Amino acid sequence: MTNILDLKGRVALVTGAGQGVGRQAALHLASNGAGGVVVNDFHLDRALAVAEEIRAIGGSATAVQADVTSLESVEQMFAKAQEAFGPVDVLINNAGNAGPTRDVADIKPFWETGPHDWATWLGTNFYGVLNCCKAALPNMMSRRYGRITTVISDAGRVGEPHLAVYSGAKAGAAGFMRALAKAVGRSDVTANCVALSGIRTPGVAGLISDEAVARMLKSYLIRRLGEPTDAANMILFLSSDAASWITGQTYPVNGGYAVSS
Repeated sequence: MTNILDLKGRVALVTGAGQGVGRQAALHLASNGAGGVVVNDFHLDRALAVAEEIRAIGGSATAVQADVTSLESVEQMFAKAQEAFGPVDVLINNAGNAGPTRDVADIKPFWETGPHDWATWLGTNFYGVLNCCKAALPNMMSRRYGRITTVISDAGRVGEPHLAVYSGAKAGAAGFMRALAKAVGRSDVTANCVALSGIRTPGVAGLISDEAVARMLKSYLIRRLGEPTDAANMILFLSSDAASWITGQTYPVNGGYAVSS
């Protein structure tokens, strides 16, 4: 039986792939026919570990440390990807930064934050997406093939009062992706978003108390936290030829959170 999600040897690059959703997305892509997976993380040791996991299941991978907030660093990352596997066909903008804590009790309101805080949220969540897309698009457009998926948060769709700037950055990334889809569609490049809420990742586990999780789940129609696999399933679909006629869209993977908010 044909696997409609087979990536047919395409080269994929996943940012923030050292753990959580990014790690699982990288493993999903490798398990479904990616010819090479570039595992990016700000922490090289994490990227190396995931690349080794991919090789252990028979895939091809290379680990690249890069800071997505720096265009120069991103361009160097894409050069290394090209050297290892060739042009990048599939870009997953997964790297994100919700700040030092996501427990509402510990988060400052917007009016008590300043430019340094704003730069932290905007740097990874918005400018990181711009930098990676700028580096990826010339080859994608000239070769008339590309799949770009940006992982955002439902904070960017419904707004989170305790994460105002983060919400704005994610909303900005979604708006950019819609506009980008219009700009590059004639080159057979797709641009979509996956909007997540409440995924059980190492980052979330370390930042959110059990009490905060209990409060969160009251807003979810499906009363559990999501798993990285839930997100990676949608990312894989949008990265495949099965989604070749889908672009400019945002797909929620959130247990019904946005519906009940």
